[in-house]
Amino acid sequence: MEIINLLLFSDAGSDFNNIALLLFRVLVAVELFRVHGMKKFRVENGEREHLPNPFHLPEKLNGFVAAFSDTVVPFFLVLGLGTRLFLLPTIGVTAVGYFVVHRKDSLEVRDVPYIYTVVLLFLLALGAGTYSLDHYILNHCM
Repeated sequence: MEIINLLLFSDAGSDFNNIALLLFRVLVAVELFRVHGMKKFRVENGEREHLPNPFHLPEKLNGFVAAFSDTVVPFFLVLGLGTRLFLLPTIGVTAVGYFVVHRKDSLEVRDVPYIYTVVLLFLLALGAGTYSLDHYILNHCM
């Protein structure tokens, strides 16, 4: 029960802060899906988006993790459902982008995965707030 409480509990301290956290969470999720998730569905010049695979995972696994992180996780973020748990693969993808894939690129190129990693770590630390399904489940179903 303690681990469930640790995963689901989140309260930013006031209604204003929890509404701000809700808006922040939703705006980040929408942008993640709109910019990075939609790329997974597009085909340009007859080819799908190239996904870096710096750890040489099986291509299907690498593609699944990237697609899941950019298309499914944003929906869980909007709902505030399993927020801390579902953020983990996306943090992994963005951190690998920053520290491995783009490590030798210019700061301008590294900026996007860096900002996403920091923002997602912030949400991991704070959780979804009181305006979320995590909060509802913890307080009404447990």
